Amino acid sequence: MPTLPFLAPRGRLLRPILLLLAAVLAAPVAAQPSGGPYGPVHQRYEVPTTGTVYFVAPDGDAAAPGTDLRRPTTLEAAMARVVTGDAIVLRGGTYRTGGLQLNQGITLQPYLDEVPVLKGTRVATQWEALPGNIWRTKWDRLFPARPLGWWRREREGMRTPLHRFNNDMVFVDGRLLRSVGWEGELDDGSFYIDYEQGYVYIGTDPTGRLVEITAHDVALHRPSREVHGKPSDRRGPVIRGLTFTQYAYRAIDIEGKKPATGPEEEPTDDPVGVSDPAEHGKEVVGTTLENVTISYTSRVAGYFRGDGLVIRNCLISDTGTEGIYVIGSSDVLLERNIIRRNNIEQLTGYYPAAVKIFNQSYRVVVRDNLIIDHPHSNGVWYDVGNVDGVFADNHVQGTLTGFFFEISKGVVVAGNVFVDNELGIRVLNSAGARIHHNTFLDSPVLVDRTERSAAGDHFGWHPLTGPDVDQREGHVFEGNLLVARAGFDRPLLRFEQSEAVCGRLTRPQSTRVDGNAYVRAEAGKAPLGGWSPARGRCRAEYASLEAFRKATGLESRGREWTPYPGAVFRSPELARFELARRLPGMEEVPVAEEARRVLRWEAPTHVPGAWPAAQM
Repeated sequence: MPTLPFLAPRGRLLRPILLLLAAVLAAPVAAQPSGGPYGPVHQRYEVPTTGTVYFVAPDGDAAAPGTDLRRPTTLEAAMARVVTGDAIVLRGGTYRTGGLQLNQGITLQPYLDEVPVLKGTRVATQWEALPGNIWRTKWDRLFPARPLGWWRREREGMRTPLHRFNNDMVFVDGRLLRSVGWEGELDDGSFYIDYEQGYVYIGTDPTGRLVEITAHDVALHRPSREVHGKPSDRRGPVIRGLTFTQYAYRAIDIEGKKPATGPEEEPTDDPVGVSDPAEHGKEVVGTTLENVTISYTSRVAGYFRGDGLVIRNCLISDTGTEGIYVIGSSDVLLERNIIRRNNIEQLTGYYPAAVKIFNQSYRVVVRDNLIIDHPHSNGVWYDVGNVDGVFADNHVQGTLTGFFFEISKGVVVAGNVFVDNELGIRVLNSAGARIHHNTFLDSPVLVDRTERSAAGDHFGWHPLTGPDVDQREGHVFEGNLLVARAGFDRPLLRFEQSEAVCGRLTRPQSTRVDGNAYVRAEAGKAPLGGWSPARGRCRAEYASLEAFRKATGLESRGREWTPYPGAVFRSPELARFELARRLPGMEEVPVAEEARRVLRWEAPTHVPGAWPAAQM
């Protein structure tokens, strides 16, 4: 078998998604991630046999009862009629609708193998030609917005113009145009909105083109209060096989105790302050999305509040500040989803994440997902007061920070593959992050803590929900494989703390760093890693594993290969991250019991990293 090159040049790993999917799907079942299938799986949905079934169609009759397939009603009419246990079955086609409200635990699904698509846009047909290849149309459904109050214009205003915070979107033949600040900036790929006069301007000739402009800022809103004359039954909807696309602001909004907010109000303050998990997440439970596509939402794909949430085999794509936003919810499962291209407006200072787990969410499991193609966004971010999470078997590629754990307590991170991220993992001001048997390719790891507390904090009570300043420790980093390609010249693993706490916090953030493998294609100027607090000083860097081991007393089983010009992986170009062969002297290392349980591994030892050696 010919020898593979060590690794492709930086950037070649960001292949088209179909290539990545084909490679992962071809991977052995025993490898991590599992091999899918990922994203929506097209299938035939039989008509439910329990409850009342309402049939709806894009051209349905609102006056029709909807209980006969031959006389479908409208989606809006059916929403008003359903009660707990009923189902709405959608015929194929495009539903240009939004603002749908529902507070009953029902099922929404396609009819058999048909393809219903809910769109938040309307077609613009009345255009006025202006000089300079500019066209405009009058539009009465506009969604101006401003940044939330915590956004710092003094830091970000020179990088993010305010018009990007508006929620309107314009599409020409399905292509999203970018917003600009005035008519003089227009070209064939942009639009401008005059909100005072109510005009939308574009720089491309609309003749013979399909031009769609947002007309709704939500597709489905699930209030926790009375709707359509019925009290809430506290049960979330089950949504299968539907597509939601082209919505201003968000596509789905599941309420908690707090009513849904507008785009200029903080949506995440539910609960406010430190809260027992028994006291929140109970208003709407059991929301389930399977084989659902949500794309092109100007802020988030969905706000999800409530325990027992399941999002499985969905595609979340081309979103604004967040894709999936889980708030104050426990016992949540996200698995086998494809989540790609968040922060398409490239907003700065807004802490974007493809998936954000926020505000005292307990036992949220993110397992076996593809989190890819996020050059302007973080991947998965557990932020503020989250407890006992699991992040396992995911493939994370092309993000700012692949996995971010902040102001939270307890998480197992195991069996993931991180490729070409600015940071693979960051653990900040948290306690008890246990990181086992992950593979990192040009994706360094940072564990750090600062003096940040609730006293005078920019976000008020947020730090109160996590560990106090002197409790930010207890981390584990064992059995991981960290690989750097030629030209990658940054430290692979750093434990850091700010100068302000160096004299105060003298205990290390971790006493369990062992069995990791460090591989560099070439010797460089960057140190292997850093450590703080260091003996006699705040922080220190170490050029080699031996120097790190001598200074810290850790990594008795760790190994380093620098330089290593051979092939490490079977084929990174095809997303095959099994070891091409065991590196010289590489041995299996013990696998912690909690990692074995999460990864469903039986053997007590494993080579470093998420994948085994390839079977040659």
